[in-house]
Amino acid sequence: MRRRRILSYLLVIWMTFLLAFPITSAFASNKVYHIPIHNEVERGLHAFLERAFKEAEENDAKAIILDIHTPGGFVNAAGDIAMLMDATDIRKIAYINKDAHSAGAFLALHADEIYMVPNGTIGAAAVIDSAGNAADLKAHSAWVAQMEAAAESKKRNPKYARAMADASVDLPEFRAGEGHLLTFSASEAEKVRYSNGTVSNFQDLLKVTQLNGSDIVSIEPTFSEKLARFITNPIIVPILLSIASLGLVVELYSPGFGVPGIMGLSALGLFFFGHMVAGLAGYETLLLFIVGLALVIAEFFVPGGIVGILGGVLILLSLILAGANMMQMIIAIFIALIVAIIGMVILMKFFGKKLHVLNKLVLMDATTTEDGYVSNVNRTELLGKVGTTITPLRPAGTMLFGSERIDVVSEGGYVDAEKHVEIIKVEGSRIVVRQTEKEMEE
Repeated sequence: MRRRRILSYLLVIWMTFLLAFPITSAFASNKVYHIPIHNEVERGLHAFLERAFKEAEENDAKAIILDIHTPGGFVNAAGDIAMLMDATDIRKIAYINKDAHSAGAFLALHADEIYMVPNGTIGAAAVIDSAGNAADLKAHSAWVAQMEAAAESKKRNPKYARAMADASVDLPEFRAGEGHLLTFSASEAEKVRYSNGTVSNFQDLLKVTQLNGSDIVSIEPTFSEKLARFITNPIIVPILLSIASLGLVVELYSPGFGVPGIMGLSALGLFFFGHMVAGLAGYETLLLFIVGLALVIAEFFVPGGIVGILGGVLILLSLILAGANMMQMIIAIFIALIVAIIGMVILMKFFGKKLHVLNKLVLMDATTTEDGYVSNVNRTELLGKVGTTITPLRPAGTMLFGSERIDVVSEGGYVDAEKHVEIIKVEGSRIVVRQTEKEMEE
């Protein structure tokens, strides 16, 4: 009985130990996550890294290696990724596998350690606007401060981070200053401790960082994440919205529902899909768009115009709310509207009579003479005829020709009543007369 009680106590102690120090953690702690940061830094990349970091934390990873090869990207996306990196306690290693420029250099500075391949470079981190020009002083100052803070947070000399972002910083020994941004080679970065070492390849990196023998978990973007990265690129967004607007405009002017409508709706579907995967848009923005589209369609059946205007406003609002940057989205929508207007003008000019919905919105028929329509009878048979004025002509009045009363205009001045006048000109409904001594024809 006593032995059984002792065994029960030992079992409870053992279970408590297991709960406090799970066996699985011993295996999970040997995992090293290898995560690529390639191509442009944008919001789609943030969504991918968020998933990868979450998985690494859930599995109690030993380290995260960020394989960096990027020309840079967008400041807002880089800032969010940097926050993601700072929020985890897992050891973070930046492996610069060629170039870490602009936003790539900023992210590397947020890593605990930096290693570079022999031909790798880091720097050239000036902030530029969407047109490719240098950003305004406010944005420039904020970016320089962020670069310096990133370096200081990992105990690196901030003056080099400043020189990477500010061409006015003079560091002639590193080709910086006088309009040139600082860019370190692998040996230069190691010399100023912006790099912890130079490695020839990934396996060499594992040896230097004492991670060889670890369970390497390579994380790659899914197809959805790759598609989201492509769709949310600020260069692709206006193209996608232009395709959508042009496709829907053509569909409105075409009978039935065909390729243009499918093309337009597909472009809009891709837009919302990419932005939802990237975490920029939620179901509420999609619902807002659907309601707006329904109101626009209802405008064809409900007179007044208010329903259509409200629907258009809701559609624009949903697109703006789905974007990563409000100003960029407004510019993209403006470009799409211009494309739609140009498409509408071309359709009206060359295909106006063949268009389906356009005939319901705009009066396309014309009452031309060629089609047998005339605004009045052209009384050319009256030329040279003589009649009598019933009323004075001042200069307009009425004459009597036979038993017919005709509205006429005198050629010159006043003509009294009961005077003989000759019809000298007929211009549609305008009949011009002149006083004459000729006698009326019987």
